[in-house]
Amino acid sequence: MTLGSSPLESTVWWAHTSTASDRLLDLLDETERTRNARFRLQSDRDRHLVGRALARLVLAERVGCAPEDVVFDLRCRSCEDKARTGAGGEDPSPHGKPVPTGAADGWEISVSHSGEWVVLALAEGVPVGVDVERISDSRDLDGLAAFTLADTERREWDTLPEAGRVGAFFGYWARKEALLKATGLGLSGGLRRVSVSPPNSRARLLGWEGGGGPDAAWLHDLERGPDYRSALALLTDRAVEPTVHQAEVALELLRR
Repeated sequence: MTLGSSPLESTVWWAHTSTASDRLLDLLDETERTRNARFRLQSDRDRHLVGRALARLVLAERVGCAPEDVVFDLRCRSCEDKARTGAGGEDPSPHGKPVPTGAADGWEISVSHSGEWVVLALAEGVPVGVDVERISDSRDLDGLAAFTLADTERREWDTLPEAGRVGAFFGYWARKEALLKATGLGLSGGLRRVSVSPPNSRARLLGWEGGGGPDAAWLHDLERGPDYRSALALLTDRAVEPTVHQAEVALELLRR
């Protein structure tokens, strides 16, 4: 943390997928509506719709503009790095981290959803990433751990009692993905490259293999009940004071 610097502010909003309704489609632009219609499952359409609508409403209120004046560019750092180095392999379809432009230029957002919850994180001028994961023991956790956990993390995880391993795994995942989303790399950046502290200790970034990691990062766990794990990351060496708006506040904003 930089001595003498005042803490940064970051705002987190939670919304339940039950807030999804057709009227929210009016808050999406044409590209977003087209993408929403392509989701095969209604649950996926609901999560995407609530996330996009909530982001536009929150930013519009923050900067004092109409929701339709909030515009997003999708930027994929992995593709930008490939284009800059001439490596090729860029995905031509629109994808990547949503970056506010237009009236909300200068703000940073991150959106995540899992199960019945959508979470939005907001910060001004500082890259931010947020992730939420619903705990599920129906997956091949050993296989996922090999894909997700760095060697030191895997050794820590293997020592845990069986009853605590599932929740701990998703705690690792949420912390790592929040950091990757803050950098703009997303999962393409490689979960195993990022090392974080064990989920039963204070959230910290411990290492980043292969270059491309942030110079500094602030990491914090978010509370969303026993069935979820969630984390917030900002790329800064300053302390951060997150303000969390629980579901009832976010729902009221969506009803306006």
